[in-house]
Amino acid sequence: MLIWFVILYMLVSISIGLFAATRVKTTKDYAVAGRHLPLPVVMATVFATWFGAEAVFGVSATFVKDGLNGIVADPFGSSMCLVIAGFFFATQLYKLNIITLGDFYRMRYNRAVEVLTTIAIVVSYLGWVAAQIKALGLIFHIITDGAVSEEAGMILGTVIVLTYTTLGGMLSVAILDFVQMSVIIGGMLYIAYMVSGMTGGIAPVVEHARLAGKLDFLPPADPWLWITFIGAWMTMMLGSIPQQDVFQRITSAKSAKVAIWGSVLGASVYFCFTFVPMFIAYSATIIDPGFFNTLIDQDSQRVLPTLVLQHMPIAAQVIFFGAVLSAIMSCSSATLLAPSISFAENIVRGYFPHLDDRGFLKVMRICLVCFAGCVLIYALNTELSIFRMVESAYKITLAGAFVPLFFGVFWKRATNQGALAAIIGGIGTWVLVEVLVGEEGLIPPQLLGLGVSIIGMVAGSLLPQKITHNRHEQPGYLKHQE
Repeated sequence: MLIWFVILYMLVSISIGLFAATRVKTTKDYAVAGRHLPLPVVMATVFATWFGAEAVFGVSATFVKDGLNGIVADPFGSSMCLVIAGFFFATQLYKLNIITLGDFYRMRYNRAVEVLTTIAIVVSYLGWVAAQIKALGLIFHIITDGAVSEEAGMILGTVIVLTYTTLGGMLSVAILDFVQMSVIIGGMLYIAYMVSGMTGGIAPVVEHARLAGKLDFLPPADPWLWITFIGAWMTMMLGSIPQQDVFQRITSAKSAKVAIWGSVLGASVYFCFTFVPMFIAYSATIIDPGFFNTLIDQDSQRVLPTLVLQHMPIAAQVIFFGAVLSAIMSCSSATLLAPSISFAENIVRGYFPHLDDRGFLKVMRICLVCFAGCVLIYALNTELSIFRMVESAYKITLAGAFVPLFFGVFWKRATNQGALAAIIGGIGTWVLVEVLVGEEGLIPPQLLGLGVSIIGMVAGSLLPQKITHNRHEQPGYLKHQE
């Protein structure tokens, strides 16, 4: 019954996506849903995009092992990213009426900055999307009792998500996100209710976690532990801001006000709701401590689905896996779409300047299929956990894309030369330290990259300019675009 439900759910999702695809006529429809989305839909798509595999499996598994201190990056850093993006960047970026974040870098700086930042953004998505694909493989493997291998499940999941995303773009993603948000919230709350009945309520679980030290958020009074703690927080909080999926949700809104509050409200719902799978997963250690403590040591990502399969009736299993599939498919489709559109718009389009809108829509779809292939190869070959794949994804954007975005919006004296120095210096430092020292260093490599990036931007902008601005690239462009 569970397998047939999964098949039915997949068919319904594909049908909704294909229906939305019939309304896609232009690249703006495909990339930013025509900029017509109301507040409830924007909030839903912000929540559904971020509440994916890492929130259901990654964050809950990491919390069971390391407590709140281990999940500072997500949900604490990730939700703060959406709040910062909503309050400080939404209005500035929305009024530009552009399709991608790379367009901003081109308008504010030049073509070189556009290409370099776009490459950094696209590369950062490999880990995030691969985490979703890996989770889909895990689900198919578990619900078929091993009949479908995790590798085959990854391939199957990629094909399913790719089908409706390739045809419908952001419009399909937004409609499905709105539908799936209800499934996610309703399903997870129902499972939490069932689990609380097995543990004697919520209070015993919270008290057990407190006594085990799982609720200790701040690290001990060790400066290097604090640096690592802050590094993980800042990587997700700031490194996630220069991301195409965040930008897409801002620019898909029907107004700047909707863009701001859709991002902030979506972040608030995401932050609060991420504790639900944490509660469910930790409850397993109380329900059957011997079995689940052993499973935590072997593969903590299996705790949550194994609890549901072994201790829940079939109806609860159907609801749980429906909610999980909703979460992961929403996140997968959105995170496949975002980098593909960025690559098509900001790199490929430069080589085909005379391509009409219809032809460029085909290019976007081709880029999506190619990127999905790259993600699948990465997912099949990586040994990182779901949480670590997502956490590591934003190091390159923190080191190379955040500073040009922040200074480009808020500092009028930022120049092409400063932006190039920030990108090259930041990413170069991060890669060098990562290769030579790795994570064992005193300061996280991405933080060193961020520091060098800031220095490069300030020094490069204030020193005599060897790279000149074109007139439309002058700092007054934001006011001009209003």
